[in-house]
Amino acid sequence: MRLNDIKPSEGGKKPRRRVGRGIGSGLGKTAGRGHKGQKSRAGGFHKVGFEGGQMPIQRRLPKRGFHSMASEFAAELRLSDLEKMTVAEVDLLALKQAGVVPHLAISAKVMLSGKITRKVVLKGIGATKGARAAIEAAGGSVE
Repeated sequence: MRLNDIKPSEGGKKPRRRVGRGIGSGLGKTAGRGHKGQKSRAGGFHKVGFEGGQMPIQRRLPKRGFHSMASEFAAELRLSDLEKMTVAEVDLLALKQAGVVPHLAISAKVMLSGKITRKVVLKGIGATKGARAAIEAAGGSVE
């Protein structure tokens, strides 16, 4: 193979469109611009993002991001956190007293992270499917 033998693959290069060069080209007369209107004219240009006077989407959307107001009231804890606690019956108050969840927390949920070997009874606390299975395997329960 030599440099002068290299060619693009079949269908890899299309001939450029010659607009406004007669009816036979398929792009004669209006040259694919349609009839009338700003876009059909020479110099008919409007800035990127312009929506005809309607408030553009980049100005309609908030710029500062989103932060859930409820996130500070919903706490997450691990199985390893439950393992460290000495109480057998765990509820939200017991978690707050142990310092596992913040005092502002309204709800809590146990995630499958770490191991649990002792029997624990959860009251009024959510648990993921995997965490529930691990707690029940250790002889505990989720109410």
